[in-house]
Amino acid sequence: MTQPITPGHKPAPPAPESTGLSGWIDQRLPIISAFKTEYIHFRMPRNLNGLWNFGAILTIVLLLMLATGTFLAMHYTPTTAEAFLSVEAIDRQLAGGWLLRAMHMVGANLFLAALYVHLFRGLYYGSYKAPRELLWLTGLLLLVMVMATAFAGYILPWGQMSYWGADVISKAVGAVPVIGGTLEHILAGGEYLGDIFLHRFFVLHFILAFLVVGVVGLHVATVHVSGSNNPLGIEPKTPKDTVPFHPYFTSKDLFGLVLFALVFALLLFFWPGLLMEPDNYAPADPMHTPADIEPEWYFLPFYGMLQSIPSKFGGLLAAAGSLLVLFALPWLDRSPVRSARFRPLCRIGLIGLVVSFVLLGLVGEHHAAGGWMLLGRAALLYYYCYFLVLLPLASRIEKTRPLPASIAAAQGEG
Repeated sequence: MTQPITPGHKPAPPAPESTGLSGWIDQRLPIISAFKTEYIHFRMPRNLNGLWNFGAILTIVLLLMLATGTFLAMHYTPTTAEAFLSVEAIDRQLAGGWLLRAMHMVGANLFLAALYVHLFRGLYYGSYKAPRELLWLTGLLLLVMVMATAFAGYILPWGQMSYWGADVISKAVGAVPVIGGTLEHILAGGEYLGDIFLHRFFVLHFILAFLVVGVVGLHVATVHVSGSNNPLGIEPKTPKDTVPFHPYFTSKDLFGLVLFALVFALLLFFWPGLLMEPDNYAPADPMHTPADIEPEWYFLPFYGMLQSIPSKFGGLLAAAGSLLVLFALPWLDRSPVRSARFRPLCRIGLIGLVVSFVLLGLVGEHHAAGGWMLLGRAALLYYYCYFLVLLPLASRIEKTRPLPASIAAAQGEG
């Protein structure tokens, strides 16, 4: 009789070699056998699609960001008088410096893009549902940490957009009732954005980058305990439903990484202007406000939320709440069906959620002027209604499609 398998099921690790250096090490510190168990023999659902490649892509890009960022930090001076000049020196005088900085900038943009795709995959296939709530929460913690790291990194060149982006955020924090002035003073380190502010954000950027690595380790550990979700949203029932991670998914991840590397190279060498802000190639000038102050594209939806509400504090609450509501998602959506493939109402609503998020980005780009203001408010209202109204109601009224008996059965195997 075939024994059912549980999420995260792994076969017993092979006994270490009794001879040789690897066997000697493994008998005293079983890291080699643990690696084989967790990354060679680990059982994965056989039906994972290309959206599952983004986990490996994010890991590789994170390592690239750490490597290039460490070298850049060795030549960066975190003072308002020298920061912009040190970045210019990296670009123009340091051998290969322009390449290191361009790789770091392109990597930051593509890392956030891959992270958004990774988040959408979790929303669409219900990866936040039991028993993977902790996996979802650690992933959201990573999202918040990466956004904070990216914002701190955006400030460091101390160009025009860096300075005025920091000014917008500090003013938004200052709008918090009662304690806003104190928080703004703590954030700035004084009465204005100067050396203390820049040095604090340099340290924050550097420390957060390595803390992200630690949380990534925790995130991966939760995957190996609860097991990976899959496009059908059903648990593996028999060994036929799973395959070992190697060679099936190592080769698939490698193929995805090659395609991602091609996109990376095209942006790096042929279309660098798509990801660069011209105004940020001018040194920060507190006396001259740029015509259009806007953040990088990955922050535009949240900038649109800030601008869609006339109150600065209200806009700050809306932007912060848009992330906080995601932490409550495992308890807002009580449907026993995970994947949106089998949830018609949820699938339509999720498409609307993506549209509203994109519209909020466009609102942020157009500064919520005229009709964009009304559009931004409508998109923001829908964003919150999806999580707070549609999902709780859908779990009660939605007529879901029947689930297949097993992953293997869905692919034509009994």
